[in-house]
Amino acid sequence: MARVAAPGPPCPGAASFSVLQRGRRCRSALSVGARARARAPTGPDRLSEIACSEETRPMKKTLLISALSLSLFAAASACYVQGAGAEDLPSPRSLVVDGSLPREQADAEVLAARRFYAFWNTGDERYLDAAIAPTFTDRTLPKGRPQGPTGPAFASKSFRAAVPDLSCEVEQLIVVSDHVVAHLRFRGHFTGTFGDRKGAGQAVDFIATDILRVQNGRITDNWHIEDNLTLFQQLGVVAQ
Repeated sequence: MARVAAPGPPCPGAASFSVLQRGRRCRSALSVGARARARAPTGPDRLSEIACSEETRPMKKTLLISALSLSLFAAASACYVQGAGAEDLPSPRSLVVDGSLPREQADAEVLAARRFYAFWNTGDERYLDAAIAPTFTDRTLPKGRPQGPTGPAFASKSFRAAVPDLSCEVEQLIVVSDHVVAHLRFRGHFTGTFGDRKGAGQAVDFIATDILRVQNGRITDNWHIEDNLTLFQQLGVVAQ
């Protein structure tokens, strides 16, 4: 069964802080109650109250431990999308993971995909180097693009010459076996040049879909398709 995870908060400590704050308020209320009881007269009723207080101490301790456990669980859940060692990477709006996958494998595949799309989002080739394997193969290689690890860098530089402010949003990631399917949205403005055509600042907004194969935490294969008709219409290459 697949498990669905929504992107967590940018700082998992926020969830932990909320739980711990509630714990502090509970302890404060208990402290006020204890001071009130200390001012009450002693007697049989007071002795009974003290006995009850002694009996409830283990329960209070259990509640505090439960609150701390919940805070740790919240932090771990928030970190799922980030993955171990994640940098400042784009988070998917929706994440669907094959429930039969080991957690470590799923984390590694999500991290590789997020690094790959951090490259497309920024043009920073350090993300590309961290994402793809030396044996990387483009299975739907466009004409004129080099095969292998240099291909994505070539494509990014060429496209950013036309759309310098290009951004890549990850709408959805679906992780199954050793494959990641990504639904992407690219946006920017045509202020550069595309071939012999000069941009006039027109908006660019189109979608794409990738199928990535991930082995040992690196992308080895990529099948991709882009909505080039919409893109070329926005660039003015073809009529709308």
